[in-house]
Amino acid sequence: MEFVNYHVNERVGYITLARAEKRNALNYDVVTELKRAFAFAEEDDTCKVIVLRAEGKVFCAGADLEYIQRLQENDYHENLLDSTHLMELFRLIYTLKKVVIAQIHGHAIAGGCGLAAICDFGFTVPEAKFGYTEVKIGFIPAIVKVFLLRKIGEARAKQLLLTGDLISAEEAERFGLVNYLVPAEELEERVFTFAQKLCAENSKQSMEVTKEMIARVQEMSLEEGLQYAAEMNAVARGSEDCQRGIASFLNKEPINW
Repeated sequence: MEFVNYHVNERVGYITLARAEKRNALNYDVVTELKRAFAFAEEDDTCKVIVLRAEGKVFCAGADLEYIQRLQENDYHENLLDSTHLMELFRLIYTLKKVVIAQIHGHAIAGGCGLAAICDFGFTVPEAKFGYTEVKIGFIPAIVKVFLLRKIGEARAKQLLLTGDLISAEEAERFGLVNYLVPAEELEERVFTFAQKLCAENSKQSMEVTKEMIARVQEMSLEEGLQYAAEMNAVARGSEDCQRGIASFLNKEPINW
């Protein structure tokens, strides 16, 4: 692929944005390659946990504005196809079977901030800035809003989306946009160590089902959610991973997943 690289290191699959000269801005081709990379990683048996990262100084500057300007010549249906293309990428990452970790080494702005926030975990450096600047250029943070409300709640989502202001990495951690703030020189090692911890200590099946349930249960009423949870609990008890894990615990035997 031209704009995205993929490789696996000790069960950690790295998806790397490689459009540094354009600050890893998103256009149709970049989104296409990201969708292809995530779909491939999901089915790659050598990969258990995925890391999304980028080359250059910026993690992702959001939409390629030159590309957006060209899209203004399109009619509504052509623009709907293009925006659906981006929506499908975000939905793919959110519902992916495997855990996705964002390794954010630089600024994550607008759609780039959405890309970082939609991952299951986020590691960033103190120097990075975050924000959704769409309202400042007459655009709207439409697709990411659906996921951001789930992630950080309405009050903080409104603060970010309606002001369009950038916030520091420290504020992003406090808001819940990212999980861990680490020195730049430690970022790659810390992400790899965390990914390896998930690979070694956690059942792949358990992480997959738990992630799926987190996404689905929020759409349900209390009673529907509880019934769904009880059913999934019952299914999990009969799974091979659960049987293996409980036997290992009771026999005081180490288990490496």
